[in-house]
Amino acid sequence: MWLFNLFKKREVIDPEMKYLIAGLGNIGGEYDGTRHNIGFDIVDALASSKDASWKIETLGSISKIKHKGRTLILLKPSTYMNLSGKAVNYWMQKEKIKPENLLVIVDDLHLDFERLRLRGKGSDAGHNGIKDINATLGQKYARLKVGIGSEFGRGKQVDFVLGKWSSEERSKLPDIIKTGCDIALSYASIGLAHTMSAYNK
Repeated sequence: MWLFNLFKKREVIDPEMKYLIAGLGNIGGEYDGTRHNIGFDIVDALASSKDASWKIETLGSISKIKHKGRTLILLKPSTYMNLSGKAVNYWMQKEKIKPENLLVIVDDLHLDFERLRLRGKGSDAGHNGIKDINATLGQKYARLKVGIGSEFGRGKQVDFVLGKWSSEERSKLPDIIKTGCDIALSYASIGLAHTMSAYNK
C-alpha cells in the first residue's frame, strides 16, 4: 500500500492557471441582502453553479471551483470591508497567485444600477475595500464594478450603501448576479482584454 501511495499520480496545479476571485462584503447576518455585499452574492452564485461548498479559513471563507482547465479560488473576506486587502494579500501569497490572476468584485456608487464594468486597474474612487487592497497591492489588478446607483439624499450615502435592495431592485438581481458570474468565468478563461471587449458596453 505504501508503494501505491508513494507512486500514485498527484494532481499538480499550474500556478498560471490559478485565479483568485474575491467578492467583497461585510460578514454578519445584518449585512445580508445589502448593496455593499453584492461581491459576496456573486461569488456565492459562482460556487453554487459548480455545486461547490464553502469552508471557513484564515481571514475568510474559501470555495474552489474548476472552469475550462482553470482553478478558481473564491474568497469572501472575514475582515470586514475596510481591511479587505489583508485577506486578499494573504490568499494570494498562500496560493501563489500573481496580481494579473486576481479579480475583485465590488459595488460601485458611480455606476447606474444594473450596469457592470470590468477594469484592469484604477484608484479606489472612494470605495474602502478597494482603498485597502490598493494600499496593500497597488492599483494594477482587475476589478469588476457592479453598479448600485446613487439614489440617496444628502448625508445618506452610508445608509444607502449598507441598506437593503428595494423590491424592484431585488427582482432584477438574479440577472445582474448571473452576468457577474459570466464575467468572472470569462476573465479566467479568455483574459481581461477580451472580456472587457465583450462585456463593457
